[in-house]
Amino acid sequence: MLNFADRLARRFMATLEPESAHALALKGLRLLPLPPSADDARLHVEAFGLRFPNPVGVAAGFDKNGEVIDALLRVGFGFTEAGTVTPRPQAGNPRPRVFRLESDAAVINRLGFNNEGHAALQARLTARAGRSGIVGINIGANKDTEDRAADYVAGIKTFASAASYFTVNVSSPNTPGLRDLQQAAALDELLARVLDARAGAAAQPPVLLKIAPDITLADLDDIVAVARRRGIDGMIISNTTISRPSGLREYRYTPEAGGLSGRPVFGLSTRVLAETFVRAERAFPLIGVGGIDSGAAALAKIKAGATLLQLYTGLIYGGMGLLTQIKSDLSDAARAAGEGGLGTLVGREAAARTAEPWPA
Repeated sequence: MLNFADRLARRFMATLEPESAHALALKGLRLLPLPPSADDARLHVEAFGLRFPNPVGVAAGFDKNGEVIDALLRVGFGFTEAGTVTPRPQAGNPRPRVFRLESDAAVINRLGFNNEGHAALQARLTARAGRSGIVGINIGANKDTEDRAADYVAGIKTFASAASYFTVNVSSPNTPGLRDLQQAAALDELLARVLDARAGAAAQPPVLLKIAPDITLADLDDIVAVARRRGIDGMIISNTTISRPSGLREYRYTPEAGGLSGRPVFGLSTRVLAETFVRAERAFPLIGVGGIDSGAAALAKIKAGATLLQLYTGLIYGGMGLLTQIKSDLSDAARAAGEGGLGTLVGREAAARTAEPWPA
């Protein structure tokens, strides 16, 4: 019955403007009367010093302002990530700024870190204090700030007592100059200040770094080297791409500025994931995101080096039934893997993937 209702809801929301449909989806989630359900024990994952009930989470951007944290956990996600959140509220870029590429199961967005700011998210997190569930906080900088690193430091100080982990987002293509923070010197300074701020906080959650797929391998060498030297706890691979694969069928939207997500980014994001896994040499776990729309895609991310996974665009086209399908397929894979479960599959095909031709 739930799957039938999910299909009907997706058909209806497909007729709405994308941001209006998203707002309606958030309202619907808040109303779902679902009791929490236990996951297959084979899906439990230990990473960053945290115990995840299953490896499938919600990527940042879906619940920017932390409005449906408990609803997402209740539906069955192993964790969720609020944000990206900036110190001051900001409206983001002018509409229209989200475009569905339905034939490609993809989305282009140029939202621009639209969010209600630290205070609004902090109030919601305070209201749910004492509740269970792993909740990451994705932190960013306001578009007009002069000292961007200071905005990330403010995020650490504001949410250290409430975050299960932090994600330092330097990879959105929709804030001018933000991706420059991925350059070695700038990244080293940023991570130093972020980690210093965490060291001074009463609680010290894990700090993860989220990167773009649009980087050279030389840049990736530098990023991973800085991340390892600074001792961060993990990386998320990857954000949206500014590239436009030649096979896109919704060609009317390809000239639109913004980041492309969904099925077309799977090959590129998974290749960068594998390249990162090889360079990191298991110094820290990786979260794989980008184009996951099936159990097979989820398993491919794990074999390319992901310990955990995140979904967003796949939910637009697959609904919440996608989560059920992925967890079922991963349970089967864990059973087939034997005593070590999914952990034995992490990175199994990373080296082979790095030897393939670069994704078109």
